[in-house]
Amino acid sequence: MSRIVIDARESGTSTGRYLDKLVEYLHQLKPKHEITLLAKPHRFEYLRGVAPSFKLVETPFKEFSFGEQLGFKKQIESLQPDLVHFPMVQQPVWYRGKVVTTMQDLTTIRFRNPTKNPVVFWVKQQVYKWVNQRVAHKSSHIITPSQFVKDDVVAYTHIKPSKVTVTLECADFIKDKPEPVPGIGDKRFIMYTGRPTPHKNLGRLIDAFAALHKSRPDLYLVLVGKKDANYALHEANVQAKGIPNVIFTGFVSDGQLKWLFEHCTAYAMPSLSEGFSLTGVEAMMHGAPVASSNATCLPEVHGDAAHYFDPLDVVDMTVKIGEVVDNPDLRKELIAKGKKQAATYSWKRMAEQTLQVYEKVLQHK
Repeated sequence: MSRIVIDARESGTSTGRYLDKLVEYLHQLKPKHEITLLAKPHRFEYLRGVAPSFKLVETPFKEFSFGEQLGFKKQIESLQPDLVHFPMVQQPVWYRGKVVTTMQDLTTIRFRNPTKNPVVFWVKQQVYKWVNQRVAHKSSHIITPSQFVKDDVVAYTHIKPSKVTVTLECADFIKDKPEPVPGIGDKRFIMYTGRPTPHKNLGRLIDAFAALHKSRPDLYLVLVGKKDANYALHEANVQAKGIPNVIFTGFVSDGQLKWLFEHCTAYAMPSLSEGFSLTGVEAMMHGAPVASSNATCLPEVHGDAAHYFDPLDVVDMTVKIGEVVDNPDLRKELIAKGKKQAATYSWKRMAEQTLQVYEKVLQHK
């Protein structure tokens, strides 16, 4: 029986959704290995609920900290694992044991955050670039969530393609009862849900909506997501340009999100860079017609179930989203294709493929 340690520090965060689903479905596979999860105390109850036979060890070490490089490394070594899986790039870069690392994408090395100190962010970005290179080369194997990210990682780090395995991710059907969002009611609206960071390209989406609204005065744009400094910048931009009918919902419940997916006229995915597109697949799963950027992995993940536009071209974005808004037959077609496309993804298959990677690495001496 081999000892496998999984870094579960990201459990419960938006970026930790992959980790939580991996743990849940890996446990269902009943692996013959002894699996230990290194997690923060507030996530113990959840992790015990989805993986009762996995061991839990508390870890206090934060991501991207000196403690991670020193204390976390010592903690892992004390467990004497045969294999460690880091579901994100952040990890003790000098740990010498067998490691599997999931590299979700290379977005952070290519985009800056305007709400952060530019000098500090630039320095951190250079460190992050080095970490990506170091991790790619020192890991026994790399996992990526799409073929696009695999090709990107191989080109950026110059590792062999055979060292990288693609394990496509999935989305989850919301079981909560749909709950109308106050103030939206039976309005006709385009929606987006997610973070408002620069690579999400919301500035161009807002500009495209402004153009759409001129000939469709009853149309609204609903932007869903916890309000932060980046969302504040977009709100200020909307006010400065005097763009009407833009609603920033802030945080919404799962039931409200389900209602929005089910009632939107179009779901817009304007992103410049994605590793998989969880929200796009989630929108399809719940019957939203998707108008999508054609950048990075999005055509791979959305297949023929989205109406594509150039995310750098506001005019093209305006035209293509407008076609979805104005054409009920196209919406009906996208909804049907979207549900079919979403059904091709599976967290269980992802866990099975990940376990196969573990076995491959453990067998290699």
